[in-house]
Amino acid sequence: MEKFQQVIENLYTLAARYGIKLVLAIVVLIVGLIVIKWITRTMVKLMKKRDINESLIPFLRSLTNILLKAMLIISVMGMVGIQMTSFIAVLGAAGLAVGLALQGTLQNFAGGVMILLFKPYEVGNFIEAQGFMGTVKEIQIFTTVLLTPDNRKVIIPNSPLATGSITNFSAMPTRRLDFSFGIGYTDDIDKAKNILLKMAEKDERILKDENPPKVMVEALADSSVNLKLRVWLKSEDYWDVFFEYTESVKKQFDGASISIPFPQQDVHLYNH
Repeated sequence: MEKFQQVIENLYTLAARYGIKLVLAIVVLIVGLIVIKWITRTMVKLMKKRDINESLIPFLRSLTNILLKAMLIISVMGMVGIQMTSFIAVLGAAGLAVGLALQGTLQNFAGGVMILLFKPYEVGNFIEAQGFMGTVKEIQIFTTVLLTPDNRKVIIPNSPLATGSITNFSAMPTRRLDFSFGIGYTDDIDKAKNILLKMAEKDERILKDENPPKVMVEALADSSVNLKLRVWLKSEDYWDVFFEYTESVKKQFDGASISIPFPQQDVHLYNH
């Protein structure tokens, strides 16, 4: 009984010594997480009001969130009574080991910083990289989020994006669009060229000042005479014009009795 009473007394002593600290630490942790959430939300709102580059907002939000939570955890551990000097030493050693194990993650972090500094692309740009094409939705600390034209979400690590090849279709305000249409060898070339030019000249989306539309004979192919229609237009109109002209030219050629030949071969038989 004496030993049991001594254990109970020790528990009371520990509860009196650490119980209040533990409760306070839990309260501080919960309140701290709520405050951090409010701070990050407020920071995002302020950045949007001040027209901060949208590419920076997710990155800064994630970075601030991680740093504040790390500071909160260290503060809570100090309140409980954990010696922070020894803890920081252990944390440093663990950090070195984790750093070696997570070299790829650190490379992605560095890649994210490089992307935000040199801006090969920004939020809202349509890019092609690492075998994917899509609109940049977010540039985060470790990854970049793309939304493909068929509404798939693609998450790509920042490291290969920072060091690999990227095609940014939105970087320039205008783009050149080349069409290739084949007509038969017996069809009137000038007639076909006039049809293509009139279509482009009537289209308000086609830019005509600095680079007027052009139609050229591209090649005398095996089964057709290939005409190239070259136009300049705003980047946002590229795909609409591309698909519309592919259909419209076929209808215009059919109405003008201009054939679009399919691949064919002439076979000659000789009797010996």
